[in-house]
Amino acid sequence: MRPAEQIRFLILAAQREGNRQLAQALRPLGITPSQGEVLRLLADRQPLTLSGLGELLVCESGTNPSRLVDRLVAAGHISRAEAPHDRRTVTLTLTPHGTRVAAQITNIEERMYQQLEAAGAGRDLDEVIGYLQTLTADQPAGRAVRLRTEHPAGSAGSSGR
Repeated sequence: MRPAEQIRFLILAAQREGNRQLAQALRPLGITPSQGEVLRLLADRQPLTLSGLGELLVCESGTNPSRLVDRLVAAGHISRAEAPHDRRTVTLTLTPHGTRVAAQITNIEERMYQQLEAAGAGRDLDEVIGYLQTLTADQPAGRAVRLRTEHPAGSAGSSGR
């Protein structure tokens, strides 16, 4: 197998295995990995507009994650409000229930990050990150990661996009 092919399949395998493990950990909360990403983004950056949320999502491409948000609204995790000056602008915030679930998701993600850090111990992760950034730079998910990196949670310009 040539190196490029091996890289392709290792990235796919890592993504699938990571998503499987995350889905299993989130299952008791009744949350999918994509829904968990939305709740965590809102926990870190609320309020966000629907389009601002879409720009930051890695789990879905496009800038209008309406169906994903609709399910979270129906489950009582998110509240949505139309802007009084522009009904096309929808602002999203966590409900108290959504805030509690997001805190549980944070704990699940922290355990996952500890496992990733342990697997990377002794390796040059900056090289790996640089390679993956180059690979995804012009893709919607790569742009979402870049936006989240350039404007970390709590920094100026991170909320209300």
